[in-house]
This record gives sequence, C-alpha cells and structure tokens, in this order.
Amino acid sequence: MHIHILGICGTFMGGVARIAKALGHRVTGADAGVYPPMSTQLEAAGIPVVEGWDPAQLEPAPDMVVIGNALSRGNAAVEAVLDRGLPYTSGPQWLAEEVLQGRWVLAVAGTHGKTTTASMLAWILEYAGLKPGFLIGGVPLDFEVSARAGEHPFFVVEADEYDTAFFDKRSKFVHYRPRTCVLNNLEFDHADIFDDLAQIQRQFHHLVRTVPGSGLLVAPADDANLEEVLKMGRWTPVERFSLQGGALWSAAAVSGDGSRFEVICQGEAVGEVKWRLTGRHNVANALAALAAARHAGVPPAVGVEALRRFQGVKRRMELRGEVRGVRVYDDFAHHPTAIETTLSGLRAQMGKGRIIAVLEPRSNTMRAGVHAQALPASLAQADQVLLYAPPELAWDADAVMAPLGERCRVFHETAPLVREVAERAAPGDSVLVMSNGGFDDVHARILAALEARP
Repeated sequence: MHIHILGICGTFMGGVARIAKALGHRVTGADAGVYPPMSTQLEAAGIPVVEGWDPAQLEPAPDMVVIGNALSRGNAAVEAVLDRGLPYTSGPQWLAEEVLQGRWVLAVAGTHGKTTTASMLAWILEYAGLKPGFLIGGVPLDFEVSARAGEHPFFVVEADEYDTAFFDKRSKFVHYRPRTCVLNNLEFDHADIFDDLAQIQRQFHHLVRTVPGSGLLVAPADDANLEEVLKMGRWTPVERFSLQGGALWSAAAVSGDGSRFEVICQGEAVGEVKWRLTGRHNVANALAALAAARHAGVPPAVGVEALRRFQGVKRRMELRGEVRGVRVYDDFAHHPTAIETTLSGLRAQMGKGRIIAVLEPRSNTMRAGVHAQALPASLAQADQVLLYAPPELAWDADAVMAPLGERCRVFHETAPLVREVAERAAPGDSVLVMSNGGFDDVHARILAALEARP
C-alpha cells in the first residue's frame, strides 16, 4: 500500500512514517518545514519528502493519505484530497487501527515530561528484553529513532492531548486505548484549541474512560488538577508517586541536582539510580516510568538498573557542544513551568556558574501571550536572558520582560542574538537554548560564533 503523509516532519507524523515503512508499506510525504532530527531520520529510513503542498504530489493517487493536525482547510494538498475523494485518515487513527490493535499499549500523558517519561519507559522494557514498539515525540538517545514497530505485545506511546486533525477535534490520546496509562501532571496549555483548564480535564477524562478495569493508572499524589479528573469517575486501579513520600512509589536521598536518588516501592528500597539526568522533575518522571514498567512485568530492581544506563532524549537538556569553556545546551522547554524546572535542574548541577538563557516563545500558546506574565519569574534562575521576539508575537516583549531589568535583552532577529551570546559568554558559563522548534539553528551558530571569537 502507498501511504502519503501530509505534515510528515512533525515528530509524531515522522514516527508514523517510520512504522508504516517498517510494516512494508511504500511511504512518501510532504511538509513545509524540514529540519533535523526528523528530516535526517526520514532520509535514513529511505522515505522521500517533498517541500510544500503542490497537489501534484498526489499523482498518481496514493492508497491512503494520512493528514497531520497542523494542516487545515485551505491547504492546497488538503483541498485536493477532498476534491478528488481520496481516502484519508489521521495519524492517531491510523496508528490505532494498523498498529495498536491487540497490543498492550502503555501511554504517557501530561502537560510536561511526556517525551522523557515515555523514553524511560521504552528503555526499561527494552533493557528487560521485551523489545517494545514505541512512538515518542522526541528521539531517545538509547534508540536514536523516535519510533519503531517493535515486537508484540508491548507498545509505548506518548499520549498528546493536542487535537487529532482538522476533521477530528478530539485529543490524539483518545484513539490509543491503553492498558497502562501514566498521567504525569496537568496544567493549562494549548490555548489555541482549549478555552480553559476544564476543557483539557474533560479530554483527560475521556482518556481515563478508555483504560480497562484490569489496567493501571499511574498518577502523582499531589496534582490537584488530575485529582479533579479522577473524581469525574474511574474504573481502574491507581498507583501514586511522590517525591515527598507517603505514596506507593517515592524517592529518598535525592541529591540536590537530582542526579542520584533511591527508589522506594511499597515502603521498601529497591535500588539507587545514579544517572546523567538532572532535576527533581526527572526523578518524578522516573518513578512514573518504573510503576508503568512493573505493570508490564518488569521488576523494580531491573527498572532501576535500566535507568542507571538511560542516556536521555535529544533536545531535553542535550549538550550540543562546548567551545572555549562555554557549554551550549538545547532544551524543548516552552511553558513557564518547564522553563523553571529546566533552569532549576541546571542551576543545581552548576552551582554558582553563570547561566545565559536563550528563549524563543514559539508555541501557539506562548505567542498568544497566555503565559507571558509568568515568564519573568520562570527565568529567575538565569543570570542573563536573551529573548527572541518573532514578528507574530501578540504581546509586547520589552514590557513583559521589564521586571528582569538589565538581566534581559529582547531581539527581533537571531543574528544579533547569536553575536550577543558569543560576546557575553565566558569560560565556565552555560548557555541554555529553549524552544519547541528549530529556532533558526541558533545552537550551532552560537557554537560556531564562539569558535570564531578572537
């Protein structure tokens, strides 16, 4: 079967493409923005991608068109699919019908930490010899790909609450029907499709409704927003995790930077994790992954062994390089809570070293200004902040960032921003670049500018 994927370079749709190719389909695709790591993944998999939405890409007609949720009515390729009556579906629906049927699905949902927790979970199952399939919204360094078909029965999926497609406005995760479901946390986000937190909670409850009574929900012990979701009704046992103790899963002897901790399950110590990750949020992610893995049959002690070897995820505090004593990190943080926790983890790791935060408010929610007023406080751990304000920003960046005073500078182009970082950075500094997009490749440009500095 020939499957053509519109919006193929998104992390989810690129994963769908790789799985479809592995299942023996002929796969092609198209997108408007093509950049690593997904572009290199697709090239390595032998999946041809065309740039743009020329309807000619649909000739001869594919057997199925999979349409990504970034595309809407008015798109030339979408209009051609509808006008010609070509068969089409969404990525989540294709995954559910063609891959997840009959499998033990382990889904990881939540506002923050989905990619990292799903990567941990897939790695724990892999380490235990279970050879899971997975589709993750990032690239786990232990696998170097974001998706694979794997072997039956286990499949790990990052369960996103964003809508499915222009013709299906339900959250993606309602398609997956997991047996094991992690609910990591819940905050208001995606203001472009949700009016308020209650709407997101309703979608999360739709997910809870799909988990069987013989399944498992894994949830934090201290998230009031998720508690409201569970109070809407549940039919599945819940295992709680907490860094404060008092839950079935907890952590003890947590180091200041989160790089070492002891795992406690049902009041018993099951092992110590010493790993390359930092931040208390990643300790919580680890507890959730261990709980989910145990439900799939992996003993906690084996899960702890796996986490000691876990390498992390691309674009999640990924060290892109070090030049002249300046370390440049790349992180996907784009919500104030994620920005704050990422900076806190780096601060705990560095101690008194100087942090230069470089931020692109790129998500639809951030560009609309929904969380703008929370940004200055979320950046408090940074010594200096360089904010890129793209033309489509709906708020006054200079006014919003004013509370940071001289610690913050706003840029409307990336070239002067890169020059400023290269001029300011000194040996021992860490440059933390945060964006959920390509950000004009400023990471590599900063490293090059540092290298070229006299």
